[in-house]
Amino acid sequence: MNAGTISLSYRRYALGLLLAVNLLNYIDRQVLFAVFPLIKIDLSLSDTALGFLGSAFMLSYLLFAPLFGWLGDHWSRTRLASGGLVVWSLATALAGYAPGYRTLLAARATVGVGEASFGTVSPGLIADFFPKERRGQILSWFYVAIPVGSALGYLLGGVLGQRYGWHAAFLLVGVPGLLLAIPIALLRTPPRGGDDASAQPSKGKTTAGYSALFRNRSFVCNTLAMAAMTFAIGGLAQWIPSFLYRVHSLDVAKGNTMFGATTVLAGILGTLAGGWLGDRWQKRSGKGYLLISGWGFLIGTPFAAWAILAPGLTACMSAIFIAEFFLFLNTGPLNTVIINVTDPAVRAMAFAVNIFFIHALGDAVSPSILGWLSDQWGLRSALLITPLAMVMAGLLCFFCGRFVVRDMALVES
Repeated sequence: MNAGTISLSYRRYALGLLLAVNLLNYIDRQVLFAVFPLIKIDLSLSDTALGFLGSAFMLSYLLFAPLFGWLGDHWSRTRLASGGLVVWSLATALAGYAPGYRTLLAARATVGVGEASFGTVSPGLIADFFPKERRGQILSWFYVAIPVGSALGYLLGGVLGQRYGWHAAFLLVGVPGLLLAIPIALLRTPPRGGDDASAQPSKGKTTAGYSALFRNRSFVCNTLAMAAMTFAIGGLAQWIPSFLYRVHSLDVAKGNTMFGATTVLAGILGTLAGGWLGDRWQKRSGKGYLLISGWGFLIGTPFAAWAILAPGLTACMSAIFIAEFFLFLNTGPLNTVIINVTDPAVRAMAFAVNIFFIHALGDAVSPSILGWLSDQWGLRSALLITPLAMVMAGLLCFFCGRFVVRDMALVES
């Protein structure tokens, strides 16, 4: 199918459908952290064991991403996305029947397998529906699902968990995803490269795949910046509900409602602002996306630190809002950089490598690390390592700017 034959209304439909699935992706991912306090009490877990529930999801997510990345560049992207949706929705629902820690751990690991399939193919698929100059804004709309879905995961998990128990929370949020599996499988798709595709990608580019990505300095630096960001976001997202419960004495429902509402507002504003600003600055400078992200990280760092240290709840939540705004500012720009510096023939593999490393170095380890540090020092002190990761992410964005213009030119040549 030629990209030009797809109507604007159908492209918007595709964006809306994939956005809806990504929304469920993050609801099912984050609901676990909303019910952390309930699981801890019910199963008598240490913070280290509790943190490993989050790490188990991420470990399977990153380990299966390379396989699905290769499949995404050689097979139907819509079928992979649909199959992944079925797997993670069923696994989330079945967690509602978990009698103990081991079965819950297995269910969360299976959620990671399903989400790895969708995560590797969906960004490139979205980008192929729209022209290059709008990629930042379009991907920002797609990634609005991160704050909104995460917030809904906290809200639904908190309310359902408080009223009906953590088992019911998993069951009720897992089932809706099954309803979208068929529409995703039937989605018409543009050629790889979208409107800019002039020919089918050569076999040489496809087979070069993973080895070529590691020689792409912009891709490597951008991925390391996103890994540092993911360490910070993963640590804050997974432990802030418990932080509010322990330090500010909020019950599960109220704490998750406040944090969820803050995340929705800050996340939507930050994500959409980042896409809009990124596209505008990219027209002025070939490293515009990286400049927006780098400054966003550095500006947000002191607010993240104050959110953890603030003695009162009002100051804490205000600082969380500002920190989250600047964290989410980078979402569209940094994912757009991945697309702009990689050939369409290997974009699913590029996102697979990106997923592997940002989670292997980020939120696959941060829940367990912060849980262990919390057992040693207390949760407030443990959380203070997250602002340091934000500083590192900002510096890596600026360093990546040294290579990005040349690497984009190589893709376009």
